[in-house]
Amino acid sequence: MFSLLWTAIIGLIVGALAKLVMPGKDPGGILVTMIIGIAGSFLGTFLGRMIGHYQEGQSAGFIMSFIGAVILLAIYHFFKRRQVV
Repeated sequence: MFSLLWTAIIGLIVGALAKLVMPGKDPGGILVTMIIGIAGSFLGTFLGRMIGHYQEGQSAGFIMSFIGAVILLAIYHFFKRRQVV
């Protein structure tokens, strides 16, 4: 139970930092920020395993989660910009 709470808190922090770093208007409130952070952690884990940084069963650390969240926001901004033009 505490691991889910810990995951949500870290996801909120990582998502908020990623929103702070990325310029432009970002989607949603606190829940979307938390989801971006958690999804960034999954993406960071996936990318880390692809390059051989993490073994099977290991999850991404804080920095790799942050990188994953920034990548997700960059993808969002790319598609959002294409819709406006």
